[in-house]
Amino acid sequence: MSPTMRDETQRPMRRRGGALRLLALPTLFLAFALLLTACGGDASTATVGTSSSSAPASSAPSTSASAAPSTGAAPSTSAAPATSAAPSTSAAPTSSTGASSAPATSASTASRPSGAATPGATASAGATPNASINIAGKQGDASSLNGAGATFPQVLYSKWFAEYNTATGVQVNYQGTGSGAGKNAIRDKTVDFAGSDSPMTDAELQAANAGCGGTILHIPTTLGAIVISYNLPNVSQKIKLDGDVLASIFMEQTNKWNDPKIAALNPGVTLPNEDIITVHRSDSSGTTDNFTSYLAAVSQPWANGPKSGSTVQWPGGIGASGNPGVAQEIKNNPYAIGYVELAFAKQNSLPYADIKNSTGQFITPNAASVTAAGQAFAPQAPADLRFKLVNAPGAQSYPITAITWILVCPNQTDQPKAIALTRMLWWATHTGQQYNEGLDYAPLPASIVVRAESFINSIMVNGQKAFPGK
Repeated sequence: MSPTMRDETQRPMRRRGGALRLLALPTLFLAFALLLTACGGDASTATVGTSSSSAPASSAPSTSASAAPSTGAAPSTSAAPATSAAPSTSAAPTSSTGASSAPATSASTASRPSGAATPGATASAGATPNASINIAGKQGDASSLNGAGATFPQVLYSKWFAEYNTATGVQVNYQGTGSGAGKNAIRDKTVDFAGSDSPMTDAELQAANAGCGGTILHIPTTLGAIVISYNLPNVSQKIKLDGDVLASIFMEQTNKWNDPKIAALNPGVTLPNEDIITVHRSDSSGTTDNFTSYLAAVSQPWANGPKSGSTVQWPGGIGASGNPGVAQEIKNNPYAIGYVELAFAKQNSLPYADIKNSTGQFITPNAASVTAAGQAFAPQAPADLRFKLVNAPGAQSYPITAITWILVCPNQTDQPKAIALTRMLWWATHTGQQYNEGLDYAPLPASIVVRAESFINSIMVNGQKAFPGK
């Protein structure tokens, strides 16, 4: 075959090979583009997953077995709080032993009792309480309930229980004997429920286990402000104080009203050259526990000295029983200063100071500033809801804010009493909240109410759920 004929025969084959190579190039580019897209898609998914992992897993309260209290022979109830011992996760001083050696250094200083349970899964801040249950009339309730304890919420409880009697016909008798006396009463089962604004320690819970058939539940009821009230004749301006000065006053180290440290916080205010008279609680008190926890959180000398607790060794001053007693002593003694719940200061027409908070703002105690403190901490609240809320983060948070609880046995033996108790608790944490702000308390954050619902639903009577759900 001639060279010319060979070239003519091979030319179509070369053209086909070139065409195939040209077709392969777009295919390769397409495959490469698809590979890049797939990789980019994976990266995007990973980013979303990372950002969403920091959000609460669920808006509902945790119902895992780890949230149940250790109750020995008591029936297992998955929605109840954990109480197993673990180191505190807060940097704030604890109060159950009074052994805080240094003030808190974290932004949030809400603290837990010594040896309290590790915070478990918490309800989302967006959790919604169950609004479908309306407590009215009777559902097999006992005709009366008896409670005793904290004076801090006594003004609110008086209103609540009058309204509850109107709604259900159940008479709830409550005596303000102090948080310490309330804890003892529920331990000894001389009351159906107790009031306390100091959480029970692990040792106190253990001592009550046998009589209660399990670990006592802490049902939150309200938030309130512990205010620094004073009696300064001829001083009309509201005074301002901070934690360091307050600690120095109650340690009897700053003892004149016109001391330069007080004057520096109150420019333009003419302060008297008079001795300061301090007033404190003489009984075992949750109000004292919260106030001294605040002082220990913000003052190194206080943390190293009197520390915190329901009772402390006061360096001096006048002791009085209950919030009413302290308010009365302040009112009776010119140049006195003391700590009481806001409602008691207002009832006695006592002025109260603005207090510098963790962001350096001077905050007036009221329902709004207490609510701000509660909402700032609520998402972190531990599983068993045993904590103290002092020096909370947030520019609008009042720093001496307290939470108070009703303490109840998880295993009841009297069915009518158990029904009456659980229905009252549901009403208090739902319908009753509408009365809080008008009496100078703050409503519970919604996520705390959701957690309280799970506690109420976990209460048993003779092996059966006590709350009838209506």
